[in-house]
Amino acid sequence: MALKLNKDESLFRNELIFTADAKAVNIDNTLVNLYMLLKHNGIRPRQRARSDNNALISLETLKKVFSKLEEEGSIKGFNENPEAAELWLRSNLVNMVYRGNLDKEKISSLRPIHLESYRVRNAANTRDYNTADQVYLMLSAKPTIREDLKSFLMEGWDQTTSKINTGNDLDVDSLGLLHIIKNVKPGFLESSSSLNQIQPLLLEQAELFCDDVRRLLVYKQLIPRNVLIDYLKTITSFHLSIYIQKLVHTLPRMVEEGTDAARADWNIVVDVTDNFESKVARISTQDVEAFSNNIYDYIKATFQINAALRKLKLDKSNSNNLSKALNLLKGKTKDFEIYFETQWDNLYSTLDEEDKGLIHDMVKFEDTYFDKYIELILKARGNYQFRFHIQLFDNLSQKNNERGFLAQGRSRKHPRRFVLGTRLLETLVQILVLESDGSDFHTRTLSIEELIKSIRDRYGLIINGLSENRFNSADVNTHLAFKENVEAFKLKLRQIGFYNDLSDAYILQRIRPRYELNTK
Repeated sequence: MALKLNKDESLFRNELIFTADAKAVNIDNTLVNLYMLLKHNGIRPRQRARSDNNALISLETLKKVFSKLEEEGSIKGFNENPEAAELWLRSNLVNMVYRGNLDKEKISSLRPIHLESYRVRNAANTRDYNTADQVYLMLSAKPTIREDLKSFLMEGWDQTTSKINTGNDLDVDSLGLLHIIKNVKPGFLESSSSLNQIQPLLLEQAELFCDDVRRLLVYKQLIPRNVLIDYLKTITSFHLSIYIQKLVHTLPRMVEEGTDAARADWNIVVDVTDNFESKVARISTQDVEAFSNNIYDYIKATFQINAALRKLKLDKSNSNNLSKALNLLKGKTKDFEIYFETQWDNLYSTLDEEDKGLIHDMVKFEDTYFDKYIELILKARGNYQFRFHIQLFDNLSQKNNERGFLAQGRSRKHPRRFVLGTRLLETLVQILVLESDGSDFHTRTLSIEELIKSIRDRYGLIINGLSENRFNSADVNTHLAFKENVEAFKLKLRQIGFYNDLSDAYILQRIRPRYELNTK
C-alpha cells in the first residue's frame, strides 16, 4: 500500500517535543555537536565546504600536522616514535567509524575532550541526529550551569588570541588536541537555526540533568579531566534515555488532558545481579515491555500534535505553540473536523479500490475524520518510527555497555531488561555522595539503604521495591528477588571501591566518597 503523504504529513520529528530523530545515535557524536552549540550559543553553523584535497580528514592528515608542529618546535619526539605516536592518535585523540577495519575505517572527529573538538571532524561521519540540540535545551534550563560547563570544557584555550593558554595544567591528550586545532581556521558559516525560543517539555527532568552536571563540575579540581568528561558522557546518555522514556509515558496523557503540565508516574526496576536468569530479571523485563508497548501511543500523540500545528499554521520554533496545539486537541473548534475531512479525502483518493477497502476496515471504528486521518498516517509511518525508536532507546541506554542501564542477551529467552552498569553506578555514586548546604557542596557517607532510596527518589530506578505501592501484594518470589538484588548491589559497590563491610558493626558499613570535599 503506497500512501502519498506530503512532506509535512510524513515528518515525525518535533523540536517542541523531542529534538532528536529516531536513529542509531553515538553519544560521542552527540557531545562533539553539543560543543559546537555551546560555542555558538545554540546555533548550529554550517560547515564551509573544503577543497577536494582537504575534503576528508584522515590519520595521515593529522600525522602531517604533528610533523609540522615538530618542525616549528612546538612539540618534540613525534617523528622519532612513529608507531607509538600513531597508537596514541588512534586510541586517545580520534573517534573512528569502522574502527579496526583497515579498508573502511575513517576518522569521524577528534574525541570530545575539549570544547574545540568539533572544529576537526568529518561531518558525514559525525551525525548526531539532533540529539545535541536536546542536550543543549536541557542545559538551557539552568543557563549558569551551562556556562560553567562551557568554561570547564574551554580550559587551556584563549578564545581571544586563539592560542593555547600555558597557565593551565592540562593533560597530554587535551594539549595534543589543542595543538591540532590551533592553526585550523574555524571554517563555519553563520546560520539562523537557533534553539533559544524552545524550552524542554519535561522541564523538571532538564533541571535534574543540570543539577547532575553542576555536581560533577564540583570535582573538576579533584578528578582527572578525562575521567570527569567520561562521567559527563555517561550522565548525558543516561538522562537522554530517561527523558525519552518519561516522554513516551507522558505525551499521550498531555494530549488527552490538553495541557503540557500533565505528568505520568514513572519508575523502573533495575536488575543489578548481572544474571539473565535472576529472579528480578523477570520484573525488570516487564518494565521494558511496558515502555515498548507505550511507544505506539507516543508516536500517535506526536502525529496528532503535528497535525494540530498544521491546522493552526504554527511552526515548531516556539514552545508556546505546543500549548496552543494541545488546547486545540482537547477543545476542538467548529472548523476542526471540516479541515481534517478535507485532509482525509485528499489521502483516501490516492488509494486504489483494494487499498480503500483495507483502509475502510481499519478505520471503521473511528468516530471522526481527524481520528481516521491520523490512523492513515500511522499506517504509513507508524511501523518505521516504532523500529527506529527502539534503536534510539537502545543507543541512549547504552545497551550491553558498562555506562548503560539496559542489557539484552543473544537468545530470545533473555529479552531487554534494565540493569545498572558499573561505570554508570560509579557516576551516580559520585553525584549522590555530594550534599549542598545552600551555597557549597561537601561529601558525606551513605548507608546502603540511603543510597538505594536516593537513586529511587532522584532517578526513579528501583533496586529494592518492597516499599513500592506496585509491590504491596508481592509474593515470596518477589521478596526473594529484591533481597537478591540488594546483595548484588552491595557486591557491585565493593567492586568499584565504594563499599566495605569487613566490620560487623552496622554503623561502619557505609558508602564512602572516593574524593573528600569539605566546606571550609
